[in-house]
Amino acid sequence: MDDRAIARCLARMASEIVERARGTEQLVIVGIQRRGVELAARLKRLIDDAESSHIAFGKLDITLYRDDLQAVGPRPMVGETTLPELDGKIVVIVDDVLYTGRTVRAALDECADFGRPRRILLCVLIDRGGRELPIQADIIGVTVSTGAGDRVDVLVRERDGEDAVAIVRGT
Repeated sequence: MDDRAIARCLARMASEIVERARGTEQLVIVGIQRRGVELAARLKRLIDDAESSHIAFGKLDITLYRDDLQAVGPRPMVGETTLPELDGKIVVIVDDVLYTGRTVRAALDECADFGRPRRILLCVLIDRGGRELPIQADIIGVTVSTGAGDRVDVLVRERDGEDAVAIVRGT
């Protein structure tokens, strides 16, 4: 995907978020660190512009909620988690790529520590299959078929200087 394809995809996803949430009144958009935060911020801007709203925004760093934290090392790099009020809200968790489901499970666990949303929706730019946990996205930008040795690289201009998605095939 190039920058134009990503922009079209995000515009469609923003509309779908509003439809599924039946408006913006109780909506909270939360991005998973790293690139999920940038994608979530763009979705928030698209929704706010289209709906004349000011929806709440947050970011999650799931490092300490990972089920493989021991494999990360003795001193993992922990990023910022900032969340608005979640109780009774419709929370949309945004990530760049959905693969095994383990990152999303960690995000759900972390959200539960900060409140009790009325509903949680999962929004991903790329669904590459390969689930290890029974987790399914509600809003998907693009579904791609990949092998276990493949990698999906998502680049965002805020962090990487360009918008692109590439599948890197394993050997």
